[in-house]
Amino acid sequence: MKKSILFLLIGLLVGVLATVYFLGLPRTRGLPGTLLRPPDASGNAAGTVTVTIDEKFFDSLLGTIFSKLGPPQLKLSQNQSQSFIQPAVFQNSCNNVVMLNSEGGNVKTGVRFTGGKIVAPLAFAGSYSVLGQCVQFKGTGKATVDLSFDAARQTVFGALNVEDVELDGVSPIVTTLVVAFVRRAIAEQLNPFEVLPVSQLSLSLPVQVSGGIVKAIVKDVRSEVQEGTLKLYLTYDFSAEKKSG
Repeated sequence: MKKSILFLLIGLLVGVLATVYFLGLPRTRGLPGTLLRPPDASGNAAGTVTVTIDEKFFDSLLGTIFSKLGPPQLKLSQNQSQSFIQPAVFQNSCNNVVMLNSEGGNVKTGVRFTGGKIVAPLAFAGSYSVLGQCVQFKGTGKATVDLSFDAARQTVFGALNVEDVELDGVSPIVTTLVVAFVRRAIAEQLNPFEVLPVSQLSLSLPVQVSGGIVKAIVKDVRSEVQEGTLKLYLTYDFSAEKKSG
C-alpha cells in the first residue's frame, strides 16, 4: 500500500515537472473588454434589443463544418528543448495535432446552454511525441465559454476553458502532458475568438423630414443563459447629426 502511494506521488511529481519543463509558463491572452454581466434585475435599459441563439443553431453550424470543411484541427506546439530528445523517426511520424471529432464514445461535440453556463462537450483525437515516443490518443472532455464585450472594437469575444478531459488507454502521466499541450494550444491559437461583431448591427438612419441622420452604436452587452438558449441584450447609444446646408 505504501509503495503504491509512493509510486503515485512520484508519477504526479514527474508529470508536473515534465509539464513545466516542456511547456514553460503558459502564454494565455485575457479576454478583451469586460466580462458580460447578467441583465439588470430592474429591467432592461432604454434602447435595448435582444438577440436569442438556441442550441439547434450550433448543431447546424457544426454539422456544416464537419461535413463540408472537415474536422477542425489545432497544431500542438513544440519547443526546441523537446525536439532535441525526440528521434527523427518520431518527429516525422507524429503530426502533433489534436483534431476535433463530431462524436466519440457517448459524447457529441456541440454547444449546450444549461445550468446558467455555456458548455461545450468535446470529442477529439490526435498524436504527440512525448519522451521519444509517438503517443496516439483519443478522448472526450468538457469546456465552458466565457464572454466579454470590447466597446472600442464593437465585438463580443469568447474564450474556451477546457475541463474534465478523459483519454482512452493512456497513462496518467501522459494524460497530464497531453491535457497541458491541448490547453496551451487553445490558449495560444484559439483564445480569444470573435463571437459577434456588433459593429455590423450599428445603425445609420437618414431622417429626411428633420434634415439629419440618427446613428446608434452598441454601448453595453449583457447575457443570460436559459435552458437551451442564450440571450444577448444589446443596449444602444444614440446620436444625431444635422445635414449641412
